[in-house]
Amino acid sequence: MRASLIQIDVNEGESVESRRRRVASLVRAQAGADLVVLPELWTTGAFAYEGFGSEAEPVDGPTHEAMAKAASDTGVWLHAGSIPERADDGTLYNTSLVFSPSGDLIAAYRKIHRFGFDKGEAVLMGAGRDLVTARLPDTTLGMATCYDLRFPELFRGLVDAGAETLVVPAGWPERRRAHWTLLARARAVENQAFVLACGTAGTHAGVPQAGHSIVVDPWGEVLAEAGAGEEVLTVEFDAGKVAATREQFPALKDRVLGLETPRRP
Repeated sequence: MRASLIQIDVNEGESVESRRRRVASLVRAQAGADLVVLPELWTTGAFAYEGFGSEAEPVDGPTHEAMAKAASDTGVWLHAGSIPERADDGTLYNTSLVFSPSGDLIAAYRKIHRFGFDKGEAVLMGAGRDLVTARLPDTTLGMATCYDLRFPELFRGLVDAGAETLVVPAGWPERRRAHWTLLARARAVENQAFVLACGTAGTHAGVPQAGHSIVVDPWGEVLAEAGAGEEVLTVEFDAGKVAATREQFPALKDRVLGLETPRRP
């Protein structure tokens, strides 16, 4: 299986519409890939909170239209990163979209864990409630976004739902880049799954981005890692390695579920 992660430079001087056209062209340049992955909130910038409301769009809005056409023109499965979604009731969500090679929307995931504590995304956007997977011919994708990477129980749920390849679009800050690499490898090892983590380059609202998109195999080995700037990271991997790893080293079968929280004396 061949995957291309497009680490987009989100330049504040570039309009959303211009970036949308440019990213569609980058997707079309990945002919021959099976799966193309984009980062989190690449239309606005993950830390450009002031633009979330003005740039929010419905799931079937202009980004959907541009990415569906890019996927069908190129004949690839496209995880189009995430957009600021405005739902019918006006609530904003950080929503990831996955398109088939025919341009059909096959999955949408609203980010469950919102970053910012008492500001930014945490107060501006609603929280998703549902685990989402997407079945491809050779693997099942488990969908997570950026800050979700810090919550292993979400990934356990995705594995229980059949996920074999965990896809994590992100707008991860440079100052915590060491955590990015560590957590991506940890999620791969503990779930015996591939992790495809696609970040952004550039600076969002004064926050330098980590870049360093990464592909990790089920043993925690880094198959490929990008640098800090805009880059297309392409890697070929054997999706069947997940099943082989889980059979050779069946740690997931030894999980003990339903443990009770200790009572205070």
